[in-house]
Amino acid sequence: MSFCALIILDLYKAISPLNVIITINYYDCDITFPQWEEERYTDGSKWKFLEHKGPVFAPPYEPLPSNVKFYYDGKHMKLSPESEEVATFFAKMLDHEYTTKDIFRKNFFKDWKKEMSSEEKAKITDLKKCNFTELSDYFKAQSEARKAMTKEDKLEENERMLQEYGFCIMDNHRERIANFRIEPPGLFRGRGDHPKMGMLKRRIRPKDIIINCSKDSKHPEPPPGTKWKEVRHDNKVTWLVSWTENIQGSIKYIMLNPSSRIKGEKDWQKYETARRLKKCVDRIRTQYREDWKSKEMRIRQRAVALYFIDKLALRAGNEKEEGETADTVGCCSVRVEHIKLYPENDGQEFVVEFDFLGKDSIRYYNKVPVEKRVFKNLQLFMENKEPDDDLFDRLNTSVLNKHLQELMDGLTAKVFRTYNASITLQQQLKALTNADENVTAKILSYNRANRAVAILCNHQRAPPKTFEKSMQNLQTKIDAKRDQLSDAKRELKSSKADAKVRRDERSKKTVETKKKAVERLEDQLMKLEVQATDREENKQIALGTSKLNYLDPRISVAWCKKWGIPVEKIYNKTQREKFAWAIDMAEEDYEF
Repeated sequence: MSFCALIILDLYKAISPLNVIITINYYDCDITFPQWEEERYTDGSKWKFLEHKGPVFAPPYEPLPSNVKFYYDGKHMKLSPESEEVATFFAKMLDHEYTTKDIFRKNFFKDWKKEMSSEEKAKITDLKKCNFTELSDYFKAQSEARKAMTKEDKLEENERMLQEYGFCIMDNHRERIANFRIEPPGLFRGRGDHPKMGMLKRRIRPKDIIINCSKDSKHPEPPPGTKWKEVRHDNKVTWLVSWTENIQGSIKYIMLNPSSRIKGEKDWQKYETARRLKKCVDRIRTQYREDWKSKEMRIRQRAVALYFIDKLALRAGNEKEEGETADTVGCCSVRVEHIKLYPENDGQEFVVEFDFLGKDSIRYYNKVPVEKRVFKNLQLFMENKEPDDDLFDRLNTSVLNKHLQELMDGLTAKVFRTYNASITLQQQLKALTNADENVTAKILSYNRANRAVAILCNHQRAPPKTFEKSMQNLQTKIDAKRDQLSDAKRELKSSKADAKVRRDERSKKTVETKKKAVERLEDQLMKLEVQATDREENKQIALGTSKLNYLDPRISVAWCKKWGIPVEKIYNKTQREKFAWAIDMAEEDYEF
């Protein structure tokens, strides 16, 4: 239910003596609210009643047909079902670059050996002698067959599963569940050069699953002959199902869909916290500048790190066990080897060069001018240190966030990232939007504003493999449209000349028709050219991450309302459901 609706309910309850039941149709889901009341809890509870059907497990392994064979050292070899299943995981990825990486192959082979029979272990000693070609071809053919299925056939089974498992009841709300299917077994990929890539992700079974629901609900039933690991009744959390995956020991969850009431409230609170930072950010900046001069090294380091988190929207960086993940760092964990200092030279600014792997092994490279005192402090922090020593050796994320909580309730390093992303979008939209442009050009301006944020937050991506081909196809369309426009202009010129001679109504109407055709083609050509510009500018930038996680959606909604842009041009259906509260709440004059 939307936040505006909640406000209306509260107002109605305050002024109306009537006890009524109203049904609101909200995104095709009828929800009935007795006495216009939306219950809220002050004791930390997230719900009083929670009922759901539990997870959908991956289907059991189906052995390969007898005509699909695995070969070792040129000879056909029949594998045991357990070993064969793991072999199919590798076969499905045979055309992927992952299977060419040494660490991937080494980890896969090690885990595969654990699933082999004694006889298989003795025979299969070299991965290079394994031939997975027939297995790979079989799964490619299956994939093509699935693609050939009609849309109706694909949707029928998905819709049945969605209706049975895709919703829960939470405090009289029928809420959509985000990911009710358990991830199937396979090979771990990881990001960048992850040390565990290629390891076997084991099949999740009922005995691994913790169910969370209310005591008075109908508990989910495990598959026949099995038991859940545990059934909990913890209403201080919002997850429905949890389990621990075997690769990194991280806990996975089945959660509510982003469009749910609880998720919407959490989003709204996140952006309201960032808005509160706006009111005190000048005071905080003044404070950390003063702290650059502190006599205590820990305070100086904390102040310089906070400066970079604020100025560059850097992630704080979380502590992790060595070797558990790829060598990624954030601001608090950056090492001496990750920065270079360029002192003032011939009146030039003091410059710091950052070069390290950030989240998801995305390289962060930036060369930025800094204030003199920051530069001097960095020189001090680097004295007598080895390249692999921590730059901020008196600081970690916990210490930093504890300090930030003292500056503002609810403030963490991540809030700075949300604040700077949102304020940048608002400033860029004001600077880039031209009132005289049409809708297509305004959307290009919006994407450019979003791109400025993505660059600030280092939301990069590798260009899609099909990028060059899709650009060629688009250019072909542009060339064809230009030819059509040239022909239309010639026809218009000819009809004008004809109308001058004839001077009758029919020839005048022909001129108007040809003129409209030219205008229509000009508009179509302009849209294609804008599309090409947009694609080229964004080929290495991931706009979605910032738009969905760091930008207050009310900024985008207000911009749409101000300039008459349909919201669906910015957010798709799923995103509009996620940000329904913002669509209801934001007016065209909204300021972050």
